[in-house]
Amino acid sequence: MRVITAQEIDAVMTPRDLAETMRRAFRTGCIAPQPHHETIERPDGEATASLVIMPSWNDFKAQGSTDKGFIGTKISSVIPENRRKNLPTVMGVYLLQSGKTGEALAVLDGRALTLWRAAATSALASSYLSREDSKRLLMIGAGGLAPLLIAAHCAMRPIEEVLIWNRTTATAASLAKRVKLSGVNIHATDNLQGAVRGADIISCATLSTSPLVLGEWLSEGCHLDLVGANLPHMRECDDRAVQDCRLFVDSYADAFTRAGDIIKPLENNLIARSDVAADLSELCRGTKAGRRFYAQKTLFKSVGTALEDLAAASHVFMRT
Repeated sequence: MRVITAQEIDAVMTPRDLAETMRRAFRTGCIAPQPHHETIERPDGEATASLVIMPSWNDFKAQGSTDKGFIGTKISSVIPENRRKNLPTVMGVYLLQSGKTGEALAVLDGRALTLWRAAATSALASSYLSREDSKRLLMIGAGGLAPLLIAAHCAMRPIEEVLIWNRTTATAASLAKRVKLSGVNIHATDNLQGAVRGADIISCATLSTSPLVLGEWLSEGCHLDLVGANLPHMRECDDRAVQDCRLFVDSYADAFTRAGDIIKPLENNLIARSDVAADLSELCRGTKAGRRFYAQKTLFKSVGTALEDLAAASHVFMRT
């Protein structure tokens, strides 16, 4: 059994290549039971932590293949208190097994794999939902996922300018100095409203429990990419943004059970389930349409699916 480190994962990944692997995976599909979530009570004064187990395996019967592919399981923890220790809040491992024999093939760094697959999923969605001439990107949040999301969106669209907003402006400024992309001007901003109004693509990766992006700020033709806040009590945008945009998700099942940005408007009867136009499988298979016209506002809510992890893990395994 191989151990594949974060550095080895980084060495074989590019946003566009992984996005194309994801596109093929969403077209073929896999078996992915609902993730198993456990709440971990912490000592007094500490935020509640959680343990998440996400299994999946290739749908061999549907694919009609004698190659049994892979079985994969991600085990990850979410410990908010890690931020006080300058540690990632999300950490874990990914176990990749042979679909034919069950043999353990590799253990991969779960955090690096998750960051890459989340960014590639947003890039894949953007290829269907953002305008092809998108030039201005706003990144909301400056955590570990932000650099990869910036690179992923720039790989898919001709981005010329990136603004980074974070609750702590100094953190955004530090990230702006670290990220270097050819032909792209990257700066921090403390004017969230102005940055949203001027952006073609807005990507959010935060743990916010209250809306950061307001619908009244969204310009015509923009694309809103919501990657963080993947629990029912969390929000990255307000109800008006959800109502004003054509809605898309990576997975219906996960979005309707975990995504506060979708669940809350549903509970308040502001939208119906039928208002979610498509998931990524339908977009990739061409059975549902993405952006319909130039001035349309689109919103993609990603909560992370086991299919994405399995696709990313097999992508790495075949290249290392």
